[in-house]
Amino acid sequence: MTYSFEDVVAAITGPGGNINLGVGAGLSDEGISYEMTEPKNTMVTGADGSGVHNLHAANAGRIVVRCLKTSPTNAALNAMYNFQKQSSAFWGKNTIVINNNVSGDNTTATQVAFVRNPNNSYTKDSVPVEWEFEAINLDTVLGALQTAIIFT
Repeated sequence: MTYSFEDVVAAITGPGGNINLGVGAGLSDEGISYEMTEPKNTMVTGADGSGVHNLHAANAGRIVVRCLKTSPTNAALNAMYNFQKQSSAFWGKNTIVINNNVSGDNTTATQVAFVRNPNNSYTKDSVPVEWEFEAINLDTVLGALQTAIIFT
């Protein structure tokens, strides 16, 4: 199996925009990342050593998109952010989809909001502009499900 960012198709869709976040979006080497914001499990143990696992329903996550300083995606995301912050009617209504059809990875984030306008700096060498998002629901499937064939 081989990985290439060229196989990544990603976009944010919501009030005020539909913006490509994959190939051609001018992302930095660090690209796109996501993480769950809460654990799915809490374990509680008793004084006698017995225990219980608690399965949590929360599926919230954080996504970071890192654009090159010169990427036109910065202007598009900034316009979308400025539009959405005008009213709660527009806020938290985005969807972010990240797919890699070669590896079979598929991630969908819904009820997504911008965390803030990104930090910005003017330095000798440019640094990525990091757009942070929070999602109420982040579902992901990593890799294509392979079925093993067993011969007896």
